[in-house]
Amino acid sequence: MDYNSNRKNLILPEYGRHIQKMVDHALTIEDREERMTCANTIIGIMGNMFPHLRDVNDFKHKLWDHLAIMADFKLDIEYPYQLLEKETLTKRPDKIPYKNSKIRYKHYGELVEQMIDKAVLLEDETERKHLIMMIANHMKKSLAVWNKDAVTDDRIFDDLKRLSKNQLVVEEGTRLIEIKEQHQPRNRTNKKRPQNKPKKK
Repeated sequence: MDYNSNRKNLILPEYGRHIQKMVDHALTIEDREERMTCANTIIGIMGNMFPHLRDVNDFKHKLWDHLAIMADFKLDIEYPYQLLEKETLTKRPDKIPYKNSKIRYKHYGELVEQMIDKAVLLEDETERKHLIMMIANHMKKSLAVWNKDAVTDDRIFDDLKRLSKNQLVVEEGTRLIEIKEQHQPRNRTNKKRPQNKPKKK
């Protein structure tokens, strides 16, 4: 028996072994025009395998790139598109730069610190107070997720003051939204399914 495990690995398995055999055959054709005709036929079959992608931009371009890849870039034909370079397939992507900035209060997150910095720079007093209350309420909600027993308005205001380096001070007597108002559970009623009554004989 000729098992797939005994055959060479497929370069692009999504096209299957029959397409790969067609590509391998195209590599053996000596006449350049006949080789080009064979390549166009293969591209047509490849496109028919994914009809839902025909309206995608550069779909045909991708098909020709895939043909070149399956041929190991050895198929000598007149490609209608500029192909990608073979080296780009093995090139490692650039490392993603990660921020090394330390977050003072991890349960609040870096976004809260950025919002506090924005609030400090606001000149409009009304907008500034509104933003401060939004930040403080968000901080209270975040703190409740981390440790519900430690949530108090005074603690939130103290943390806000520290994070803003004493530049955001809330007026005395200000109160934040209660946690139960922020997290209102949905009312779920467990309805009993009606049991099928036995049929009367």
